[in-house]
Amino acid sequence: MKKLTLAVCLALASSGVFAKDWKVIRFGVDASYAPFESKAADGKLVGFDVDLGNAICEKLKAKCVWVENDFDGMIPALKAKKFDGILSALSVTEKRAEQIAFSDKMYNSPVRMIAKKGAPLQPTPESLRGKRIGVEQGSTQEAYAKAHWEPKGVNVVPYQNQDLVLSDLVSGRLDASLQDAVQADVGFLRTARGNGFAFAGPEVNDAKILGTGTAIGMRKDDADLRQQINQALAAIHQDGTYQRLAKKYFSFDIYH
Repeated sequence: MKKLTLAVCLALASSGVFAKDWKVIRFGVDASYAPFESKAADGKLVGFDVDLGNAICEKLKAKCVWVENDFDGMIPALKAKKFDGILSALSVTEKRAEQIAFSDKMYNSPVRMIAKKGAPLQPTPESLRGKRIGVEQGSTQEAYAKAHWEPKGVNVVPYQNQDLVLSDLVSGRLDASLQDAVQADVGFLRTARGNGFAFAGPEVNDAKILGTGTAIGMRKDDADLRQQINQALAAIHQDGTYQRLAKKYFSFDIYH
C-alpha cells in the first residue's frame, strides 16, 4: 500500500497536480550592472531588469523578492534554491542551457570592448597581445576572452563584479574591458566616470559562447514557473508595459 501511495503521489506531482503556488518569486541579481541592475543612493535596487521583474510579478499577482549575488555564483545559487530565477542580464548560451532552463527572450545584448579614446586597440588577439583586458567573473565575455584571446598572449583579468572592472579601467590598471555594449554605453560612457573612454572596434560575435539574447534563468524542474513567467512576459509586451519601461532607459529598441 505504501509503495502504491508513493507511486500515485509521484504521478500526481509529475502531472502538475501538486505544482507549487508561486505567490513569492525570488530573483537573483548582481547589482553592479547599470542600467540593468544597480543600487540607488538610498540602497534601493533599480534598473531595467528590476522593473521587468516587478512587472512580471504584478501580472502573476506574486511578491518579488530580490536576492543579491555575485554573478559568477548565480547558477550554483539557483540550483541550491537560494532564489527561483536569475534576472541579471543573463545571456542564453548552450553551455548554460545544459544546467538550467531559460524563459523567453528578455532583450538583446551585443558585446563590445571599451578603451581610452584614441587608443589603437581592436577586439582581436593581434591588437591586444600583452594588454590587460578586464572582464566580469562568470560572464560570457570572460568565456569569450579566455577562449579567443588568452591563448594568444592577451592578459585576461577577471573581477568579482562590473564596478571593479570599470574602476580599474579608469585608474589605468587595465588597457580595455569587454562587456555588454548597452551597459558600457548607458552605465559608463554616458556618465562622468566614462569621460575619456569610447568603444574600441566593432561588436564581438560568437553565438556559441556569447549567446543569443538574454533571458531569465530557472531550474529545469520548475517548468510551471517558466510557463507562468513566459505568459507574464507575453502580457507585458501585449499591453505596452515592456515598451514603456524600456523607454525609461533606452533611446533605441532593446528587444530587436
